[in-house]
Amino acid sequence: MMKVAITSASGHLGGAVVNAALPIVGQENVIGLARTPSKASSLGIEIRPGDYNSRSDLASSLEGIDHVLLVSGMDAPEKRIEQHRNVIEAAKQAGVRKIVYTSIQGAEDGTAFSPVVQSNRQTETDIRESGLDWVIGRNGIYIEPDVEYIDNYKQRGEIANCAGDGKCGYTTRPELAFTYAKMLTESKHNGHTYNLHGEAITQQQLTDYLNDAFGTQLTFRSMSVEEYRDDRTQELGEFLGNIIAGIYEGIRTGAVDNESHFVEAAGREHQSWEAYFDSLKSHSLA
Repeated sequence: MMKVAITSASGHLGGAVVNAALPIVGQENVIGLARTPSKASSLGIEIRPGDYNSRSDLASSLEGIDHVLLVSGMDAPEKRIEQHRNVIEAAKQAGVRKIVYTSIQGAEDGTAFSPVVQSNRQTETDIRESGLDWVIGRNGIYIEPDVEYIDNYKQRGEIANCAGDGKCGYTTRPELAFTYAKMLTESKHNGHTYNLHGEAITQQQLTDYLNDAFGTQLTFRSMSVEEYRDDRTQELGEFLGNIIAGIYEGIRTGAVDNESHFVEAAGREHQSWEAYFDSLKSHSLA
């Protein structure tokens, strides 16, 4: 039986992939890597050191591992390229045979988010040239943050951003986790790059879904990119405000309205947004 490792196991996506991989290969064959191992102790599996800045620790932690999932780091773009290279080189040194990478969709140039996208594309290139078997997933945008932001939306009475009429290929962490567990353990995916998201929807459609799920009467207001950037930087600071504005500018320009390869990667359809928001409605009534 193959032994798999999931990096960033203490994070939302990494932890979800751990749980999705357990029924496929068994508890003893799933290893979690975490920068702070104690933060992943609740997963109930072996956790090893996984700081992306320490190639030597990574190489030790990947000993005996067949396949590794590299969850994209959260550092500044120029730093994460080298951090990801540490994981790739450590995997090669440890004898890992296959690496799966959680990349992203988005505008590759022209927005404040583009440097993040470019850094992911560089890691994709590094992985393809590593000599290892590989699979790359390009994640759509998580829908969960909009759901978690519902109280703020209620206070404002609206959803306001610069996405305009652009469609966004959203996804959820559980859907991604299911799919990455498949990509990690099934050889038929080797050598493929997949866009991973559900049906692409507009901000108006998202607003309608949230209203139906939470019984709200939110409206959607379209802002200019400049207005939205100013709004976000005032609340979140210049760095993060610019990044958020860049993501929504990418939605506006169609950069995250791409063909989805979810069925090929997961072996089933992505959960529909009707089903997803109905489940939220049921949960809120429980």
